[in-house]
Amino acid sequence: MPLMSEIETRATNARSGDEAPSEHRLARGVEVLRAALRTMPSAPGVYRMLSAAGDVLYVGKAKNLKKRVTSYTQVSRLATRTQRMIAETASLEVVTTHTEVEALLLEGNLIKRHMPHYNVLLRDDKSFPYILITGDHEWPQLTKYRGARSRPGDYFGPFASGLAVNETLAELERAFLLRSCADTVFASRTRPCLLYQIKRCSGPCVGRVSRAGYDELVAEARTFLQGKSQGVQRRLASEMQRASDALDFERAAVYRDRIHALTQIQAKQGINVAGIEEADVIAAHQAAGETCIEVFFFRAGRNYGNRAYFPRHERELGAADVLGAFIGQFYQDKPPPELVLLSHAVPEQSLIEKALALRAGRRVMLVAPRRGLKRDMVEHARANAETALARRLAESGTQRQLLDRLAATLGLDSAPQRIEVYDNSHIMGTNAVGAMIVAGPEGLMKGAYRKFNIKTAARVASTLSPASAIRETGAAAASALPAGTIAPGDDYGMMREVLTRRFARVLKEDPERARGQWPELVLIDGGLGQLNAALGVLADLGVGDVPVAAIAKGPDRNAGRERIFLPGRDPIALDARDPVLYFLQRLRDEAHRFAIGTHRAKRARAQFRSALDEVPGIGSKRKRALLHHFGSAGGVARAGLADLEAVAGISRAVAKKIYDHFHPEG
Repeated sequence: MPLMSEIETRATNARSGDEAPSEHRLARGVEVLRAALRTMPSAPGVYRMLSAAGDVLYVGKAKNLKKRVTSYTQVSRLATRTQRMIAETASLEVVTTHTEVEALLLEGNLIKRHMPHYNVLLRDDKSFPYILITGDHEWPQLTKYRGARSRPGDYFGPFASGLAVNETLAELERAFLLRSCADTVFASRTRPCLLYQIKRCSGPCVGRVSRAGYDELVAEARTFLQGKSQGVQRRLASEMQRASDALDFERAAVYRDRIHALTQIQAKQGINVAGIEEADVIAAHQAAGETCIEVFFFRAGRNYGNRAYFPRHERELGAADVLGAFIGQFYQDKPPPELVLLSHAVPEQSLIEKALALRAGRRVMLVAPRRGLKRDMVEHARANAETALARRLAESGTQRQLLDRLAATLGLDSAPQRIEVYDNSHIMGTNAVGAMIVAGPEGLMKGAYRKFNIKTAARVASTLSPASAIRETGAAAASALPAGTIAPGDDYGMMREVLTRRFARVLKEDPERARGQWPELVLIDGGLGQLNAALGVLADLGVGDVPVAAIAKGPDRNAGRERIFLPGRDPIALDARDPVLYFLQRLRDEAHRFAIGTHRAKRARAQFRSALDEVPGIGSKRKRALLHHFGSAGGVARAGLADLEAVAGISRAVAKKIYDHFHPEG
């Protein structure tokens, strides 16, 4: 059964305990399954267990749906965690398939889409980059490519990281002199660009290379990337010698530089692997209830890099089971190679091979080698997985110690598993935003960060000019505003809006606090005023059991002299060298960085808005024509009616509308 990691299990246990669910809830869940069994077919397919809120709890596949779901009604044989899943189940959905292979493919798609709470989860939202030689232009482009491989051309990869691709591309440009510019840039060039000057492009855009010569370079690059590098290097060496014999030393130097670039590529990609043209090496290592899976990519006999993964699973699950579930999700959005070398033989290996072959359109082999070069490759990947997991456990161990000390400092019952930190950013109330960052035992949880556009403050600020916003801030402005709105610059009001929106939503989505969305500590950037604002919001919403603290900088806003405000207690001042203070400073600074970045991005977008955007009936095409004609929005505003009519695409009626907009008095 798919399970959770040690850290996430602790977080769940902190909320719901290790005990089995109540008999009433468990019986109700079993009755839901038995009701579904009355009409369930004995066919291959996929089943989904849903909560009362409609969330997908678990996705599973079965060769016989009826037989598999029946096993869930025998609760005495189920693990406690599985019983909790049954107790949460309010409905069951099934989809039948023609074969078990199709069910396996569908299961992987649904897990990837819904990220169910009780499945083994590969948490990875990054696509792998490829090198692409385009095939939809008469002068092919050499470029990095991510996403669905829908553009015509030849793809080479995947590479483990964008950095690996960028380094390889730079050397390929030196070796084969292929253009990397976009088609639009290529079409508009009238003279060679800088890449031509530094000998990283042959200049096809301005005719510095013939079509036949460029096609030859493309063919050489394609041959090299297919793994036939020795032939390419021998030919270049022969051409260099021929040029040297002819005393054409400048041309010989060009070939020398190209050979050197090819050597650099091979050095960065590792040694050639004899007998291995295309393979992925996937190895798992387990420790302390967690698993690290290391993936190495070998293409064209060269190492294209590696990446470590830490899938979420139940700590009792063995490495082979985790590896099997990982493979099904890993190849959902990327083509598998012909050979996948594994550290463990996985359950249902033949079924997984058939599913991968169906997706790839050719044979795919899963092999767990026991000896020889292939075993050495797997062992190398496993050693990397062991190192990565040890580093992760060490980091999380330090983090847990900090959380324990934080709990002792703030008087919490236990170490918080989810800390939410809030901050606001604005300039005199304009472009106001709120930010929430999240931290836990594994460090910063950037996927859980949230941005909040301060809506009520934005509505007020939008009615004021910048000068008016400055004049109208403060109590005088607040007294003139309608009830429920925020005066520009009212930090307390902004904090109230952010927290109200955040906790109103979590109350709606997770009222029973079973989904891990509730914080176990709320940290506010500010002092006593911000703390009281936060406590007021939680009290209004009926949330009285979430610990709240505020951290304020000391006199002259000096770091190291912060004070921590807690409800009903005197402010705490920690020693400047206290690790807990440093931890809180890092959280506060990260929230500030995230809020400032969000505010600057919003302000930049606002600065690019044109006065023409406010004119009714002026779309992008007319706006472009006006700006091209007058040079700026100010020029349009100053233009007379006749001048406006002279612009292509602007009729007399539209010109009158524009003129009246900028001259309402006349």
